Amino acid sequence: MGIFRPTRRRSHDAAAVITGAGSGIGAAFASELAGRGGRVVCSDIDEISARATADAIISQGGEALAARCDVSRIDDVAQLAEVAQDWFGGPPSVVVNNAGVGAGGTAIGETDIDDWNWVLGINLWGPIHGCHVFAPILREAAYSGQLGGIINVASAAAFGAAPGMAAYNVSKAGVLSLSETLAAELSGTGVSVTALCPTFVKTNIVDSGRITGKSTQLADRLMRWTGFSPDRVARACLDTLDRGGLYCMPQPDARIGWGIKRLTPTVYTRAAGLSTRFATP
Repeated sequence: MGIFRPTRRRSHDAAAVITGAGSGIGAAFASELAGRGGRVVCSDIDEISARATADAIISQGGEALAARCDVSRIDDVAQLAEVAQDWFGGPPSVVVNNAGVGAGGTAIGETDIDDWNWVLGINLWGPIHGCHVFAPILREAAYSGQLGGIINVASAAAFGAAPGMAAYNVSKAGVLSLSETLAAELSGTGVSVTALCPTFVKTNIVDSGRITGKSTQLADRLMRWTGFSPDRVARACLDTLDRGGLYCMPQPDARIGWGIKRLTPTVYTRAAGLSTRFATP
């Protein structure tokens, strides 16, 4: 009879913690998890935006708590874990390391070191801090039978090698490697890991990042023409987590690029460089 028993889905009725939940993909994750019956801690470095996301969930009859968290600071992330566990009355079951910033438009050697440190501090050290703090908590809870899930928001930039985006590319490649390693370490524990690798998503990351004017114009065009909505991306990623998938690439261009890069990396990299030169006015 066990074969007909419904499969428990990690994204449903979750006790979820999301970083960067004040807007964009993070807010979409918070709303979708609440819609699937979850209780959600919405954290962001901007507490006002985190509260706006939480209030929107509460207004729809859901349960949410706003919290301020600078993911580049390990003490902030540790404090977030304490706040979440106090509010849940126990460990979280889903953690979404989403907080991130955009940067681009300058070549290696021209990008300010301060910009490198800023991007890596948030985009890479944020997920590192999140996994360092929350992975042991979820693993311990799994020993008691609680299914868990960690979503790390990477990007197709992790393997795209687009020129002029070195700091961003490196940060997201690190997140992808972090996710793969963590998935291996948590294999068989009941805690699943999913790396989200979208291409363009219709968010404010371009406006809020450190991106040159020319690159901003190109990104805006591509986002407008090919970008998916944050809601669509969040739904796809949570469904992937429920299936136990390691990689979530919502858009066809991400999946095609991933396949070509793995098959012919040298040709792919050269093509990426040439196409960028032609595409940039």
